[in-house]
Amino acid sequence: MTDPVSRTILLLDIERYSDRDDVEQAYLRRMLYDITDRALESAGIDERLRLRADRGDSVMELIDANASVTALLRALLTEVPDQLRAVNRMASSSAQIRLRGVVATGYIAVDEHDGWVGSDLNHACRLLDAGLLRAALRERPDDFALCVSESVHAGIVRHDHPGIPAQGFHAVTVDSKNGPLRAWLHGPVPHGAHGPGESGGVPAPDCSGESPAPGADTSTPRAEPTAATDPTTTAATDAAATAADAVAIPGPQEPSRTEQPGEPREPRPSAQPAQQPAQPAAPPANVVFTFGGGSPSFGGSLVAGDQHGVSGGQVTGDVHLGRSGGEPA
Repeated sequence: MTDPVSRTILLLDIERYSDRDDVEQAYLRRMLYDITDRALESAGIDERLRLRADRGDSVMELIDANASVTALLRALLTEVPDQLRAVNRMASSSAQIRLRGVVATGYIAVDEHDGWVGSDLNHACRLLDAGLLRAALRERPDDFALCVSESVHAGIVRHDHPGIPAQGFHAVTVDSKNGPLRAWLHGPVPHGAHGPGESGGVPAPDCSGESPAPGADTSTPRAEPTAATDPTTTAATDAAATAADAVAIPGPQEPSRTEQPGEPREPRPSAQPAQQPAQPAAPPANVVFTFGGGSPSFGGSLVAGDQHGVSGGQVTGDVHLGRSGGEPA
Protein backbone atom coordinates (compact mmCIF):
# COMPACT_ATOMS: atom_id res chain seq x y z
CA MET A 1 0.00 0.00 0.00
CA THR A 2 1.22 3.47 -0.87
CA ASP A 3 1.70 6.21 1.68
CA PRO A 4 -1.44 8.34 2.19
CA VAL A 5 -1.34 11.57 0.20
CA SER A 6 -3.63 14.61 0.24
CA ARG A 7 -6.42 14.46 -2.32
CA THR A 8 -9.59 16.28 -3.26
CA ILE A 9 -12.51 13.84 -3.33
CA LEU A 10 -15.35 14.23 -5.83
CA LEU A 11 -18.35 11.88 -5.67
CA LEU A 12 -21.35 11.96 -8.05
CA ASP A 13 -24.34 9.61 -7.81
CA ILE A 14 -27.42 9.08 -10.03
CA GLU A 15 -30.83 9.35 -8.37
CA ARG A 16 -33.22 6.36 -8.75
CA TYR A 17 -30.71 4.45 -10.84
CA SER A 18 -31.98 1.00 -9.80
CA ASP A 19 -35.53 1.89 -10.89
CA ARG A 20 -34.48 1.89 -14.57
CA ASP A 21 -34.05 -1.02 -16.98
CA ASP A 22 -30.70 -2.05 -18.46
CA VAL A 23 -30.96 0.15 -21.55
CA GLU A 24 -31.81 3.21 -19.48
CA GLN A 25 -29.03 2.49 -16.99
CA ALA A 26 -26.46 2.27 -19.79
CA TYR A 27 -27.65 5.64 -21.12
CA LEU A 28 -27.51 7.24 -17.66
CA ARG A 29 -23.94 5.99 -17.13
CA ARG A 30 -22.82 7.57 -20.40
CA MET A 31 -24.41 10.86 -19.38
CA LEU A 32 -22.77 10.67 -15.92
CA TYR A 33 -19.27 10.22 -17.36
CA ASP A 34 -19.81 12.90 -19.97
CA ILE A 35 -21.04 15.46 -17.42
CA THR A 36 -18.17 14.64 -15.02
CA ASP A 37 -15.51 15.01 -17.72
CA ARG A 38 -16.93 18.33 -18.91
CA ALA A 39 -17.06 19.73 -15.37
CA LEU A 40 -13.46 18.72 -14.58
CA GLU A 41 -12.17 20.06 -17.88
CA SER A 42 -13.89 23.40 -17.32
CA ALA A 43 -12.13 23.54 -13.91
CA GLY A 44 -8.74 22.95 -15.58
CA ILE A 45 -8.34 19.42 -14.17
CA ASP A 46 -7.20 17.04 -16.88
CA GLU A 47 -6.78 13.27 -16.72
CA ARG A 48 -3.19 13.50 -15.44
CA LEU A 49 -4.40 15.05 -12.18
CA ARG A 50 -7.07 12.55 -11.23
CA LEU A 51 -7.88 8.89 -10.57
CA ARG A 52 -11.32 7.46 -11.33
CA ALA A 53 -13.22 4.55 -9.76
CA ASP A 54 -16.45 3.18 -11.21
CA ARG A 55 -19.26 2.33 -8.78
CA GLY A 56 -22.09 1.53 -11.20
CA ASP A 57 -24.56 4.27 -10.43
CA SER A 58 -21.84 6.63 -9.19
CA VAL A 59 -18.35 7.83 -10.02
CA MET A 60 -15.50 8.61 -7.62
CA GLU A 61 -12.64 10.95 -8.52
CA LEU A 62 -9.42 11.44 -6.55
CA ILE A 63 -7.99 14.78 -7.65
CA ASP A 64 -4.42 15.95 -7.14
CA ALA A 65 -4.01 18.33 -4.21
CA ASN A 66 -2.40 20.94 -6.50
CA ALA A 67 -5.59 21.27 -8.58
CA SER A 68 -7.80 24.25 -7.77
CA VAL A 69 -10.68 23.29 -5.45
CA THR A 70 -12.15 26.76 -5.99
CA ALA A 71 -12.36 26.17 -9.74
CA LEU A 72 -13.87 22.73 -9.14
CA LEU A 73 -16.62 24.12 -6.90
CA ARG A 74 -17.37 26.90 -9.35
CA ALA A 75 -17.75 24.34 -12.17
CA LEU A 76 -20.01 22.13 -10.05
CA LEU A 77 -22.29 25.06 -9.18
CA THR A 78 -22.54 26.42 -12.72
CA GLU A 79 -21.41 23.91 -15.36
CA VAL A 80 -23.10 20.78 -13.97
CA PRO A 81 -26.60 22.31 -13.56
CA ASP A 82 -26.40 23.72 -17.10
CA GLN A 83 -25.42 20.35 -18.54
CA LEU A 84 -28.15 18.52 -16.64
CA ARG A 85 -30.73 21.01 -17.84
CA ALA A 86 -29.63 20.57 -21.45
CA VAL A 87 -29.63 16.76 -21.27
CA ASN A 88 -33.00 16.44 -19.52
CA ARG A 89 -34.63 18.91 -21.88
CA MET A 90 -34.25 16.44 -24.74
CA ALA A 91 -34.64 13.19 -22.76
CA SER A 92 -37.80 11.21 -22.05
CA SER A 93 -39.18 10.98 -18.52
CA SER A 94 -37.53 7.57 -18.01
CA ALA A 95 -34.13 8.95 -19.08
CA GLN A 96 -34.05 11.99 -16.80
CA ILE A 97 -30.79 12.20 -14.88
CA ARG A 98 -30.44 13.92 -11.51
CA LEU A 99 -27.26 13.89 -9.43
CA ARG A 100 -26.11 14.11 -5.83
CA GLY A 101 -22.56 15.36 -5.33
CA VAL A 102 -19.99 15.58 -2.52
CA VAL A 103 -16.67 17.43 -2.43
CA ALA A 104 -14.26 16.66 0.41
CA THR A 105 -10.54 16.61 1.13
CA GLY A 106 -8.37 14.13 3.00
CA TYR A 107 -5.53 11.66 2.92
CA ILE A 108 -5.96 8.59 0.70
CA ALA A 109 -3.73 5.56 0.16
CA VAL A 110 -3.87 3.02 -2.69
CA ASP A 111 -3.39 -0.66 -1.89
CA GLU A 112 -1.97 -3.47 -4.03
CA HIS A 113 -5.44 -4.15 -5.50
CA ASP A 114 -5.80 -0.55 -6.64
CA GLY A 115 -8.29 -0.03 -3.84
CA TRP A 116 -8.58 3.30 -2.05
CA VAL A 117 -8.15 3.42 1.70
CA GLY A 118 -8.80 6.37 4.00
CA SER A 119 -11.22 7.46 6.71
CA ASP A 120 -11.76 10.80 4.95
CA LEU A 121 -12.97 8.90 1.89
CA ASN A 122 -15.30 6.86 4.09
CA HIS A 123 -16.78 10.04 5.53
CA ALA A 124 -17.34 11.45 2.06
CA CYS A 125 -19.23 8.28 1.06
CA ARG A 126 -21.38 8.59 4.19
CA LEU A 127 -22.30 12.12 3.17
CA LEU A 128 -23.21 10.97 -0.34
CA ASP A 129 -25.56 8.28 1.04
CA ALA A 130 -27.10 10.49 3.75
CA GLY A 131 -30.88 10.68 3.81
CA LEU A 132 -30.68 14.45 4.17
CA LEU A 133 -28.84 14.87 0.86
CA ARG A 134 -31.28 12.49 -0.86
CA ALA A 135 -34.22 14.47 0.52
CA ALA A 136 -32.66 17.74 -0.60
CA LEU A 137 -32.49 16.56 -4.21
CA ARG A 138 -35.96 15.05 -4.04
CA GLU A 139 -37.59 18.26 -2.74
CA ARG A 140 -35.97 20.81 -5.03
CA PRO A 141 -36.83 21.49 -8.68
CA ASP A 142 -33.15 21.56 -9.68
CA ASP A 143 -31.43 18.41 -10.92
CA PHE A 144 -28.33 18.69 -8.71
CA ALA A 145 -27.71 18.74 -4.94
CA LEU A 146 -24.19 19.41 -3.64
CA CYS A 147 -22.74 18.89 -0.17
CA VAL A 148 -19.20 19.81 0.93
CA SER A 149 -17.20 18.67 3.92
CA GLU A 150 -16.30 20.86 6.87
CA SER A 151 -12.71 21.25 5.66
CA VAL A 152 -13.81 22.39 2.19
CA HIS A 153 -16.19 24.91 3.68
CA ALA A 154 -13.57 26.27 6.10
CA GLY A 155 -10.88 26.54 3.41
CA ILE A 156 -12.91 27.69 0.39
CA VAL A 157 -16.64 28.27 0.73
CA ARG A 158 -16.74 30.60 3.73
CA HIS A 159 -14.44 33.09 1.98
CA ASP A 160 -17.19 33.88 -0.54
CA HIS A 161 -15.17 33.51 -3.75
CA PRO A 162 -16.79 34.63 -7.04
CA GLY A 163 -19.24 32.00 -8.22
CA ILE A 164 -19.25 30.31 -4.79
CA PRO A 165 -21.71 32.28 -2.61
CA ALA A 166 -21.08 31.52 1.04
CA GLN A 167 -24.66 32.39 1.99
CA GLY A 168 -25.91 29.66 -0.33
CA PHE A 169 -24.49 26.93 1.95
CA HIS A 170 -26.17 25.78 5.16
CA ALA A 171 -24.70 23.80 8.05
CA VAL A 172 -26.12 20.29 8.44
CA THR A 173 -25.37 17.29 10.63
CA VAL A 174 -25.84 13.76 9.31
CA ASP A 175 -25.68 10.46 11.13
CA SER A 176 -23.21 7.77 10.15
CA LYS A 177 -21.54 4.61 11.39
CA ASN A 178 -18.73 6.82 12.66
CA GLY A 179 -21.03 9.17 14.55
CA PRO A 180 -22.48 12.58 13.58
CA LEU A 181 -20.78 14.25 10.61
CA ARG A 182 -20.76 18.01 10.08
CA ALA A 183 -21.18 19.19 6.49
CA TRP A 184 -22.52 22.09 4.43
CA LEU A 185 -25.42 21.74 2.00
CA HIS A 186 -25.80 24.04 -0.98
CA GLY A 187 -29.37 25.24 -1.41
CA PRO A 188 -32.38 24.94 0.90
CA VAL A 189 -32.37 22.38 3.69
CA PRO A 190 -35.16 19.78 3.33
CA HIS A 191 -37.99 19.82 5.85
CA GLY A 192 -39.44 16.75 7.57
CA ALA A 193 -37.25 14.26 5.72
CA HIS A 194 -34.24 13.82 8.00
CA GLY A 195 -33.06 10.41 9.02
CA PRO A 196 -32.31 9.43 12.64
CA GLY A 197 -29.79 11.84 14.11
CA GLU A 198 -29.86 14.15 11.08
CA SER A 199 -30.67 17.84 11.22
CA GLY A 200 -30.35 20.92 9.09
CA GLY A 201 -29.38 24.50 9.79
CA VAL A 202 -27.78 23.75 13.17
CA PRO A 203 -24.17 23.15 14.21
CA ALA A 204 -22.96 19.66 14.91
CA PRO A 205 -22.39 18.57 18.52
CA ASP A 206 -19.01 19.45 20.10
CA CYS A 207 -18.42 22.38 17.72
CA SER A 208 -17.07 25.21 19.85
CA GLY A 209 -17.86 28.85 19.26
CA GLU A 210 -21.33 28.24 17.83
CA SER A 211 -24.43 29.94 19.17
CA PRO A 212 -27.64 28.01 20.00
CA ALA A 213 -30.23 27.44 17.32
CA PRO A 214 -32.56 30.41 16.69
CA GLY A 215 -35.53 30.43 19.01
CA ALA A 216 -33.98 28.02 21.49
CA ASP A 217 -34.82 28.79 25.12
CA THR A 218 -31.65 28.43 27.20
CA SER A 219 -33.08 29.94 30.41
CA THR A 220 -33.46 27.80 33.52
CA PRO A 221 -37.01 26.45 33.76
CA ARG A 222 -39.02 28.00 36.58
CA ALA A 223 -40.38 25.59 39.19
CA GLU A 224 -44.15 25.53 39.49
CA PRO A 225 -45.55 26.11 43.01
CA THR A 226 -46.84 23.04 44.78
CA ALA A 227 -49.35 22.57 47.54
CA ALA A 228 -46.49 22.41 50.05
CA THR A 229 -44.97 25.74 48.98
CA ASP A 230 -47.91 27.78 47.67
CA PRO A 231 -49.22 30.04 50.50
CA THR A 232 -52.58 30.44 48.76
CA THR A 233 -53.12 26.68 48.65
CA THR A 234 -52.04 26.32 52.30
CA ALA A 235 -54.49 29.01 53.51
CA ALA A 236 -57.35 27.46 51.55
CA THR A 237 -56.57 24.03 52.99
CA ASP A 238 -56.53 25.37 56.57
CA ALA A 239 -59.84 27.20 56.00
CA ALA A 240 -61.49 24.05 54.71
CA ALA A 241 -60.28 22.08 57.73
CA THR A 242 -61.65 24.74 60.12
CA ALA A 243 -65.03 24.73 58.39
CA ALA A 244 -65.17 20.95 58.64
CA ASP A 245 -64.50 21.17 62.40
CA ALA A 246 -67.38 23.70 62.79
CA VAL A 247 -70.01 21.31 61.41
CA ALA A 248 -68.78 18.13 63.11
CA ILE A 249 -70.89 16.74 65.97
CA PRO A 250 -68.67 16.68 69.05
CA GLY A 251 -68.16 13.31 70.66
CA PRO A 252 -67.18 12.47 74.19
CA GLN A 253 -64.14 14.51 75.17
CA GLU A 254 -61.06 12.77 76.40
CA PRO A 255 -59.86 13.77 79.86
CA SER A 256 -57.07 16.27 79.86
CA ARG A 257 -53.58 15.00 80.48
CA THR A 258 -50.35 16.63 81.55
CA GLU A 259 -47.51 16.51 79.06
CA GLN A 260 -44.38 14.85 80.36
CA PRO A 261 -40.99 16.53 79.91
CA GLY A 262 -39.30 15.47 76.69
CA GLU A 263 -42.52 14.01 75.27
CA PRO A 264 -43.27 15.26 71.71
CA ARG A 265 -46.25 17.53 71.46
CA GLU A 266 -49.27 16.48 69.48
CA PRO A 267 -50.16 18.76 66.56
CA ARG A 268 -52.92 21.23 67.36
CA PRO A 269 -55.62 22.24 64.90
CA SER A 270 -55.11 25.43 62.95
CA ALA A 271 -56.48 28.55 64.66
CA GLN A 272 -57.15 30.39 61.40
CA PRO A 273 -60.80 31.44 61.00
CA ALA A 274 -62.91 29.89 58.27
CA GLN A 275 -63.27 31.90 55.10
CA GLN A 276 -66.97 31.00 54.70
CA PRO A 277 -69.26 29.73 57.55
CA ALA A 278 -70.69 26.32 56.85
CA GLN A 279 -74.44 25.76 57.00
CA PRO A 280 -75.43 23.33 59.80
CA ALA A 281 -77.06 20.15 58.66
CA ALA A 282 -80.67 19.39 59.60
CA PRO A 283 -80.95 17.08 62.63
CA PRO A 284 -82.11 13.56 61.88
CA ALA A 285 -85.50 12.32 63.01
CA ASN A 286 -86.03 10.63 66.40
CA VAL A 287 -83.00 12.23 68.03
CA VAL A 288 -82.40 11.43 71.69
CA PHE A 289 -80.72 14.12 73.84
CA THR A 290 -79.19 13.07 77.13
CA PHE A 291 -78.43 15.84 79.63
CA GLY A 292 -76.00 15.46 82.47
CA GLY A 293 -77.37 18.45 84.39
CA GLY A 294 -77.68 22.21 83.97
CA SER A 295 -80.21 24.17 81.97
CA PRO A 296 -79.87 23.54 78.24
CA SER A 297 -80.98 26.27 75.85
CA PHE A 298 -81.84 25.68 72.18
CA GLY A 299 -83.00 29.16 71.16
CA GLY A 300 -86.64 28.03 71.24
CA SER A 301 -89.05 25.69 72.99
CA LEU A 302 -89.14 21.94 73.21
CA VAL A 303 -92.54 21.07 71.78
CA ALA A 304 -94.56 17.86 71.81
CA GLY A 305 -93.66 14.50 73.16
CA ASP A 306 -93.10 13.39 76.70
CA GLN A 307 -90.91 15.67 78.86
CA HIS A 308 -89.28 14.59 82.06
CA GLY A 309 -87.30 16.54 84.62
CA VAL A 310 -84.56 18.74 83.27
CA SER A 311 -82.09 17.46 85.82
CA GLY A 312 -80.67 14.26 84.44
CA GLY A 313 -83.89 13.36 82.60
CA GLN A 314 -84.71 12.24 79.09
CA VAL A 315 -86.70 13.96 76.35
CA THR A 316 -88.51 11.76 73.84
CA GLY A 317 -90.81 12.44 70.94
CA ASP A 318 -90.60 15.18 68.36
CA VAL A 319 -88.10 17.89 69.11
CA HIS A 320 -88.21 21.25 67.27
CA LEU A 321 -85.30 23.69 67.57
CA GLY A 322 -84.96 27.41 66.73
CA ARG A 323 -88.68 28.32 66.84
CA SER A 324 -91.56 28.43 69.25
CA GLY A 325 -94.90 26.87 68.49
CA GLY A 326 -95.81 23.77 66.64
CA GLU A 327 -94.21 24.62 63.26
CA PRO A 328 -91.33 22.42 62.25
CA ALA A 329 -87.95 24.13 62.08
